[in-house]
Amino acid sequence: MALINPKKKEVQVKIVYYGPGRGGKTTNLEYINQKFKKRIQNEMVTVKTYGDRTLFFDFLPFDIGEIKGHSIKVQLYTVPGQVKYNATRRLVLRGVDGIVFVADSMDLRREMNIRSLQNLKENLETFNKNIFNIPLVMQYNKRDLEEEGIPILTVDTLQKDLNSRLKAPYFEASAVKGDNVAATMKKIIALTVTSLRKKLE
Repeated sequence: MALINPKKKEVQVKIVYYGPGRGGKTTNLEYINQKFKKRIQNEMVTVKTYGDRTLFFDFLPFDIGEIKGHSIKVQLYTVPGQVKYNATRRLVLRGVDGIVFVADSMDLRREMNIRSLQNLKENLETFNKNIFNIPLVMQYNKRDLEEEGIPILTVDTLQKDLNSRLKAPYFEASAVKGDNVAATMKKIIALTVTSLRKKLE
């Protein structure tokens, strides 16, 4: 649940980018950090793990309004995607309000996407959260690789594998090029803030 700071009249909303290792979570946040520098309140914090990273920074969204007269601050996080860092992923998920699942469109990563989504479901359950009830946006990343002749999964396949039951909004994206990175972020912020308003007001 979001943290409320009565002194600052501020609601802190936590959004986590989740997904398989090297799927593009970090690239999403690095793009946002560069593109929206004026809306970033602090330095991006990087925690390095072998072959992967966890990132974190505060983001001040545009024109999103208030919740109960409190301004809204969004905290964006990534988790390390590799299997061995599950304890870190679970820790980062504590208190999460909304999730972007960044799937890797590469054909050979199909199984990793499915396993990572199952891992998200299990980790949410340790905090008594249900993947079907939490604000969630799917991002099918690396769509640009098709132009380079690298085999990628069709959107229909990704939808069938990952989103047939969840029915979350989804975006085809290229985090490297910035395609639909901002759209994904705006959608998850809008869904999360709407959900929190309903709970708090």
